[in-house]
Amino acid sequence: MSSGRRSKWLAMLRTPLGVCSAVLLTLIFLLAVLAPVLWGTRASSVDTGALQQGPSAAHLLGTDKLGRDIFFRVLVATRLSLELALTATGMGVVIGTILGAAPSVLPRRPARFVIAVVNTAVAFPGLLLALFFAVIFGVGAKGAVLAIAVAIAPGFARLTQTLAASVVGRDFVAAARVAGVRRMRLLVRHILPNIGEQLVVNATIAAGVALLTLAGLSFLGLGVQAPAYDWGRLLADGLDQLYAHPAAAIAPGVAVVIAGLAFNLFGETAASVIGLRTPASRAAGKPPVHVESSDVTEEDAAEPVLVVENLRVSFPRAGGWTTPVRGVSFTLRTGEAVGIVGESGSGKSLTALAVSQLIEAPSSVTADRLEFLGAPVMDVPERERRRLLGTSLAMVFQDPMTSFNPTRRIGRQLAEVSEQHQGLSRSDALERAVDRLRAVRIPAPERRALQYPHEFSGGMRQRAMIGSGLMGDPRLVVADEPTTALDVTVQRHVLRLLAQVRASQRTAVLLISHDISVVEQTCDRALVMYAGRVVEDLPTADLLRRARHPYTRALLAAVPNMTTDRDEPLSVIPGRPPEPHQMPRGCAFAPRCSAADDQCRTQDPVLDWKGKTHRVACWHPAEPASPPGEIAVTDVSDLKTLRVTRGTR
Repeated sequence: MSSGRRSKWLAMLRTPLGVCSAVLLTLIFLLAVLAPVLWGTRASSVDTGALQQGPSAAHLLGTDKLGRDIFFRVLVATRLSLELALTATGMGVVIGTILGAAPSVLPRRPARFVIAVVNTAVAFPGLLLALFFAVIFGVGAKGAVLAIAVAIAPGFARLTQTLAASVVGRDFVAAARVAGVRRMRLLVRHILPNIGEQLVVNATIAAGVALLTLAGLSFLGLGVQAPAYDWGRLLADGLDQLYAHPAAAIAPGVAVVIAGLAFNLFGETAASVIGLRTPASRAAGKPPVHVESSDVTEEDAAEPVLVVENLRVSFPRAGGWTTPVRGVSFTLRTGEAVGIVGESGSGKSLTALAVSQLIEAPSSVTADRLEFLGAPVMDVPERERRRLLGTSLAMVFQDPMTSFNPTRRIGRQLAEVSEQHQGLSRSDALERAVDRLRAVRIPAPERRALQYPHEFSGGMRQRAMIGSGLMGDPRLVVADEPTTALDVTVQRHVLRLLAQVRASQRTAVLLISHDISVVEQTCDRALVMYAGRVVEDLPTADLLRRARHPYTRALLAAVPNMTTDRDEPLSVIPGRPPEPHQMPRGCAFAPRCSAADDQCRTQDPVLDWKGKTHRVACWHPAEPASPPGEIAVTDVSDLKTLRVTRGTR
């Protein structure tokens, strides 16, 4: 257990309610262990001379029909009551966890069937299910345990399903998929450990419910049968003496209530104190970094690493489909760095995820051509695709805190790639992980490899994520906003590290960024995306002088520099991009562009060549000779023209 989790449980024990419930649970478990040993004989001894007596010094709670001491019988019944309740809870939790986690690893149709079964079962009250299955499984302790387990399972399955769905979307799960981790291993090593704490807390509460339900079934005669006895059985036997000797019925009832409260209060206190949701703080910054181009020969440059033609990503929605990525095409060659830039919602990250095969059903990814290292990744068998992407493609996500599984040590997470694809033993894979941490300049890599992600700083986590990609032999590094949550100095170091990896290993880099100045100074070529399409593709060396699309020039104008007049307000692009399901008929940028005419509003421009290395999707591209200093864009809200002025650099 990590120090963070240990401190949460200790914090729970510091609360008055937590201490009381923990002490009470401890006493109940001690009683369950010791009572049959200490008082088992006295609880079962028949005394015909003391039949159905009331409370006395000899018998604190009186005796039953056979003269057996009720007080000792209540104490001894603690063991069987807890054994059966915990067994039923354990079985229900296991069944529910399997059913709830199954949709995460099953194909789409079986997963939907499991979800439908769980949803149907949840609709029935738990006690009704317990009574129904108690009759089916038969009268007795075994039937009662099975019935309660089946009654608990649907609720736990729904909980597991919800928790697993919240974890499946995290970056460390996507990183494991890129590394080629199989579905079952992904479930066992990455998903379940991250929801285990929540499941334990809810299992504690479920144990209290199971205890009460078991007592109810025994009271009705469907549970424990004579000569065995639990609290519910004692309660039923004492009911005959309720008016003459009420203690015989009240004592087992009080025992059930106290034990049930102990379990429920402990679980509720754990749920409220542990918290389980910690918002991650985020910071932003812009690192103006200059990197040298890698030394790539003409022969290497002619070799495409990634070829994308007419890539489309669609998601189902009420009434149809929405397509946030619409016909993206580009080629990335060995050692080349290409930056994708645009506002939020332009489809940059979805393009990167689609290329990395991280978008799953029910979404739809189509392309006329999607090749990685010459292999059509959408058509090759899954096993081959896993190996190809796991060893030759590295993914660096934008939030370093969610890039790693918080329940596993950094070294073991990096070593998993070599264990899966290179056949290394655990010790050899860990040794390679330490070497990769050293390669990305993590200080004291042997010690750091044994630490958890929360013990790393933001910059170290991001560098460790790059080191994870270097565990194989990456031919392509996809960096999705790798510097968003880092301060300016650390951002500079991370970008330099990517440049060094690119230069030393001739690795291609696909960099996703909101900051066009970062792309300009880091990459060889820039793809400007707007509303799910590439609207301009040009060398970064020509960005300042030859950008021709109004949107590209507006992005450049919005970046302040040393010559920007500080007395003037910062330049902005008024209006907002269209929603994916509300695309205009013509050019998507037309409502924000002052140069738009009827042709722009009715016909969508095609991404066309304006030179050997320059493509633009615009009916009225600006002249390349004009500086990007005077750009007019139209605000949709009031249809007024705003002049965006930017100093030349």
